[in-house]
Amino acid sequence: MNFFEHQDQARRNTTKLLLLFGLSIAVMIAAFYGVAIAILSFEAVGPSPLWQPGILFWVASGTLAFMVVGSSTKLAQLGQGGHNLAKGLGGRELNPLTDDPDEQRLINVVSEMALASGTPIPAVYLLDDEPGINAFAAGFTADKAVIGVTRGCLDQLSRDELQGVIGHEFSHILNGDMGLNLKLIGVIHGLLLIYIAGRVVLRWNYYPSGSLRRSKDDKGGGAILAAALAMVVIGYLGVLCGRLIKSAVSREREFLADASAVQFTRNPEGLTGALRKIGQIPSGSTMVSPMAETASHLLFGEANSNLSFLGGWFATHPPLGERLRRLGQVPIPQGAAPLSAGASVGSSSEGSLVMGLHGGTSTAVQQGIAAIASTAPSQFITAIGTTDGRRLEQVRSLLSDLPPEVKAALQDPTAATEVVYALLVRTKPALQTQQIEYLSNTYGPDCRGRVGQLYNQVRALKPGQDLLLLEALVPALQQLDPEAGRKFIQTAQALSQPGGRLLPSNYPLQLILRKRLSSGSGQPAAITDINDLWGDALVVLALLARVGHTRPEDALYAFKLGLSQLPGAKTQTSPNQLPPVNSADINASLGRLEQAAPKLKQAIVDACAHTVLADNDVTPAEMSLLRAVVITLDCPAPPFLR
Repeated sequence: MNFFEHQDQARRNTTKLLLLFGLSIAVMIAAFYGVAIAILSFEAVGPSPLWQPGILFWVASGTLAFMVVGSSTKLAQLGQGGHNLAKGLGGRELNPLTDDPDEQRLINVVSEMALASGTPIPAVYLLDDEPGINAFAAGFTADKAVIGVTRGCLDQLSRDELQGVIGHEFSHILNGDMGLNLKLIGVIHGLLLIYIAGRVVLRWNYYPSGSLRRSKDDKGGGAILAAALAMVVIGYLGVLCGRLIKSAVSREREFLADASAVQFTRNPEGLTGALRKIGQIPSGSTMVSPMAETASHLLFGEANSNLSFLGGWFATHPPLGERLRRLGQVPIPQGAAPLSAGASVGSSSEGSLVMGLHGGTSTAVQQGIAAIASTAPSQFITAIGTTDGRRLEQVRSLLSDLPPEVKAALQDPTAATEVVYALLVRTKPALQTQQIEYLSNTYGPDCRGRVGQLYNQVRALKPGQDLLLLEALVPALQQLDPEAGRKFIQTAQALSQPGGRLLPSNYPLQLILRKRLSSGSGQPAAITDINDLWGDALVVLALLARVGHTRPEDALYAFKLGLSQLPGAKTQTSPNQLPPVNSADINASLGRLEQAAPKLKQAIVDACAHTVLADNDVTPAEMSLLRAVVITLDCPAPPFLR
């Protein structure tokens, strides 16, 4: 099952769960209606009819009102997604610039997994007061995701074990589980509010001494007490039903996340070691936070150890022994199917750097341009939303082998902006002169020297590593104050379009910056008809067809090949020439294509891949642009590294 199928399944699971909760609510309404009829029959002089539509209406309205108020209130509290949840669990957001070695190790592991899988680097929270081994991923979307880790993980786990736990949590991010998990919290809180309201009414009807506030002979008081008791009993049963559904779904997903973590890291000993330590230490995976039960289905391990008396029905996770047994049966990939063949990424050379800004293309880039072997579009689609041990090692190697000045920029917001500027500076003297003059006029003459030194170093990066370095810089860039951030975005845009003309080589970098640093549109992925997006697909495919093809007929062939992969292509009129495009049209079209439903988005991404791979001669520029376009469409495309 690929990324798009997982996303589509998550949408279907949401529908199924809503139906199950709807059924639970219907049963609760029926139970409340029965109680209301019994109370009326008890108080009535004569027999009371069983069918009373008016009573049913008020009972249903009251029950739904409690549900809506409870759920909407809780979801409003989770408005910031994972951030509010992490804080509610006692989490402390880690500063990417921390100098604590354990915290830095955690941030590095999270960053490596994010970069290797093509997802945004999430914020990281540490639960300092939790000695058990546990973790979670939370957020309505991958752009808003956070990773939370207990102090026990840092104190008890080795780096490989920690990486296995983080890989498990990234599976939840990539498989679309997070949004559903947060919605479950809201729905169950709506059920819980009915129970809480009943408890409040019961307490209100008693004096501190335990005597009734109303006379026992007061039928009105008896009716209120009966209704309150019904709310407590039925509300609690509703909560139990909700937790049963939540636990059943969570247990099923945990097995998938365990298997994915092994495939991501290609190191089963890491995850199995973490699970074994949960069974060995006294605190296990339990948590002391009062909110742990509410978030139990998001966690890596069982947060509540007092569930054995229920036979595990309410356990949100499978038994440790069963998880370890299944992990022993997970096939370990011996080699990831690479998206581009060639030698493994070694250390980036720190010597023999060009000393002048007007130096030519580096040897590393020339070797990369010599050939990046093609891959089938189906392989590209399969790779989206996944990673593997090979990419993790390549990412780790790249980050560790960065020159000291560039590596320091990962923890320095101002230096990070200068590295981005160096990535955007081109080799052609005329363009470079315009870009450097703009930097000098904006930041002063010293900027030329600093960016010049960084330019010499980033030119040694291999094809595709510029996008990877840019994504690694994002956490530092997010630490800029608002004014510096606005100035940075304006400068980056000016460098990408010197003289108002968009540089194709810089456009992938500009797309990634805009995507990673934007606040997000918040638009749901709900468009299912290609006719609503046909014109936008033409614009993006025309852009991809123009890159990497010098002959117009080759570009037109690639464009038409991509169009043929879209649903309903045979019923559409295919253009006989490439439509003209500009940056404004491209940005607007990408924004609308982002709203496509998962299955339609898969077809669009497949069309993009066919366009780029049409001639079986894929250049680094084509690969970078394809990956940037796919990431802009909210699809985590892993890096293309040799």
